[in-house]
Amino acid sequence: MADEPEVETKSPNNEESPDRSIKTQDQHEFPEGGARAWGAALGCAGIMFCTFGFANSFGVFQEYYQSHQLRSSTPSAIAWIGSLQVFFLLGGNCFGGPLFDRFGAKIIWPSSALYIFSIFITSACKELYEFILAQGILAGIAMGMTMAPGVASTGQYFNKKRGAAMGIAVAGSSLGGVIFPIALDKMLNNPNLSFGWTVRILGFIIVAVMVPSALAIRARLPPRKERFFLLGAFKEPQYIALIFSVWLSILGVFVPIFYIPSYAVSKGMGTELAFYLTAILNAASFFGRVIPGITADKVGRLNMLLVMAVCTGILAMCWQRTNSNAAIIVFATLYGFTSGSIVSLMTACFTQIPKHPGDIGTYLGQALLVVATGALIGPPVSGALVNHYHSFDQVSYFCGAMSLAGGLSVVVVKYTSGKGFWAKI
Repeated sequence: MADEPEVETKSPNNEESPDRSIKTQDQHEFPEGGARAWGAALGCAGIMFCTFGFANSFGVFQEYYQSHQLRSSTPSAIAWIGSLQVFFLLGGNCFGGPLFDRFGAKIIWPSSALYIFSIFITSACKELYEFILAQGILAGIAMGMTMAPGVASTGQYFNKKRGAAMGIAVAGSSLGGVIFPIALDKMLNNPNLSFGWTVRILGFIIVAVMVPSALAIRARLPPRKERFFLLGAFKEPQYIALIFSVWLSILGVFVPIFYIPSYAVSKGMGTELAFYLTAILNAASFFGRVIPGITADKVGRLNMLLVMAVCTGILAMCWQRTNSNAAIIVFATLYGFTSGSIVSLMTACFTQIPKHPGDIGTYLGQALLVVATGALIGPPVSGALVNHYHSFDQVSYFCGAMSLAGGLSVVVVKYTSGKGFWAKI
């Protein structure tokens, strides 16, 4: 394939640049390793630790707010803080990705500063609307614009090993999802520490990790000089099908992550142990992001996404059947492994669609903006179901059905690829 002459074509995404008239990313040469490549992956892991890892700990905030500052608000109303945060975290990639493609890694610094600022502002919040503005909207936007350069940079260095590299990079969020909930539990239950100082201490930890991580992020390719967004991507059937599939999965996948501490408390589990469930779930997701990512490079990333999304849906359907402490802990572990793989695999799948690796940030960012609406809708809808039925049964069926539908929809994605259902893609 490499010996065939490149045919110059014009498309909404190729513009008129000869180096973009390429059929697939396989015709590009990727380092597939080296100090700078793995440095970018590890730098991305640090960024994910600070951003997605912090967002993954919202289940602890949800339970704490319900019994402290926001005890007069409904669980559904409080869930909007976390939902907006994840929505803008994913949606912020829509701007962070194209900015990286056009200006390189330097765009990570302003967004990092804004993110740190939002954390310190959150430490002073007292009312629901203040938390929504600071922790939900401002932090979410800054997270997304900080995360995008790390993911796009990693994608520029790897192709054949991209599943493994993305798995390692995104696994940073799992590590953050373990450390932040444990730290929150210890500090929030310390009578000598206020809520404000608890959050500020987390802010200092994030600064210490964020700075060296951002220094490791580097763009391998020259910046794209053409249009900011690549709307022509939405004319590609495979791109559209993958967005729809991932949107369905994300609609349900964050629900147990947000609500499992509250669910455990409703089943009689102690508050301290319930707080640790978020850490247990995220610890399992670390392995769920690395192992399926490595496997995906061998069996196909779409194939692995299909399997893991279906497994996540089946597990979610069993959620309401866990009543004892042991059963709930086992569920959190298994669900963490399967659901954790969806985030790393979806990024790997989106980054393999653009023809030119210099467009990875934009393709990924545009897709995540749409996918983010699923994260915005899912948890508040689930909170409303809990309020209406006073049970988690309907929530379990809802998130299970969405994850199953998302997994099965990957079949359509494989069909639009034109390579057949059994292809390793």
